[in-house]
Amino acid sequence: MRTTLTIDDSLLRQLRQKALDSGKPFKQVVNETLKAGLNPSVVARREPYRCPSFSIGAVAPGVDLTKANQLAAALDDEALMEKLRQGR
Repeated sequence: MRTTLTIDDSLLRQLRQKALDSGKPFKQVVNETLKAGLNPSVVARREPYRCPSFSIGAVAPGVDLTKANQLAAALDDEALMEKLRQGR
């Protein structure tokens, strides 16, 4: 089917370059690009995000890491009490 489209100059340059790089006709590159954009099941696979981890050293004596949530809650309570005392 033939149709007339107005394509942004920057997109037109990218499509033409892609056609040149791939050796495919411009029409085929435009159709493949539109199909890829409209079909969410054809998504380019990305490498999984990797978050590096770092050692923070040894645990201080007397600190029980199994009670970290209790410690966090106690610190939150202290911060809230201080705000209430200051009238914020």
